[in-house]
Amino acid sequence: MTKRFMVGTVPVGGGAPVSIQSMCNTKTDDIAATVGQIRKLEDAGCEIIRVAIPDQASAEAVDKIKEQISIPLVADIHFNYKFALACAERGIDAIRINPGNIGGEEKVKAVADACGRRGIPIRVGVNGGSLEKELRAKYGGVTAAALVESALGQVRLLNKFDFDDICISVKCSDVPLTMAAYLSLSEQTDYPLHLGVTEAGTPSMGMVKSAMGIGGLLCLGVGDTMRVTLTADPVEEIYAAKKILKAAGLRKEGVNLIACPTCGRTRIDLISIAGEVERRLADCNKNITVAVMGCAVNGPGEAASADIGIAGGKGEGLLFRKGEILCKVPQERLVDALMEEIERL
Repeated sequence: MTKRFMVGTVPVGGGAPVSIQSMCNTKTDDIAATVGQIRKLEDAGCEIIRVAIPDQASAEAVDKIKEQISIPLVADIHFNYKFALACAERGIDAIRINPGNIGGEEKVKAVADACGRRGIPIRVGVNGGSLEKELRAKYGGVTAAALVESALGQVRLLNKFDFDDICISVKCSDVPLTMAAYLSLSEQTDYPLHLGVTEAGTPSMGMVKSAMGIGGLLCLGVGDTMRVTLTADPVEEIYAAKKILKAAGLRKEGVNLIACPTCGRTRIDLISIAGEVERRLADCNKNITVAVMGCAVNGPGEAASADIGIAGGKGEGLLFRKGEILCKVPQERLVDALMEEIERL
């Protein structure tokens, strides 16, 4: 089991639930826009939020942002360690530094000392794109071993300065390489791991990469907190993360919708029906499994474990619960009948 520390009020590691993170794409010193986006992300289910700190104005906005939000705030620091110090002074909940560009030992020590005094954890965030030149040369490019060596080297440096509240990430856009790096790290350290596949792309492909990389690691018991990176509205990252956690069996909240893929036996417009059911259940928080099936073959028997479900037929369908048929329903009322039964559960 990994170590545990707190990011604000959220526990990370040590068996705590895997927390969902995202990052604002607003200008951080535009406080109104940043707070507005954070509130939307929090409503969607974000539990830890990160903001870019590219300049002093962004650092000076940290305390003003924190006053108006409820979830922990993380500062993303590249190149200038003084911005990390400014964020620490203003009550940031955690700091992410990149060993490839933060600077020499004295700068790391300054950040470690500032965070240590205030109980602020640090994420050592290694990215394939900013891996140190000497490690690229040593390993002939970006490899899992290079990413791990970079991360553990930074951890040892923080330890040298008596700092131990550390989380590690080793991200790149190559899914197998990313997974190999995290698996190697999990065998060599007990620090919490922040999972992600960086630069995953637009939702259509980014979701697949993230589900494979993040979801695969979670199913192997690796990972303590996560961010799905998508070239999209950050709210989409939260929805994707929740789906990955649910598919990995790590979150049970809300509806688990199962549906058959359709085949030549299907006699109803199952694709549109399943879409309608998904939309109408978007705000349902009941911990239930709902089945939308295409025919008698994939109906009550195939979905016997579902709490409630429907199965299509010619001109009508079946409403069933735990594999037991409740009644036949005209096709045009299938979704309404299902929703009414869910209300009664």
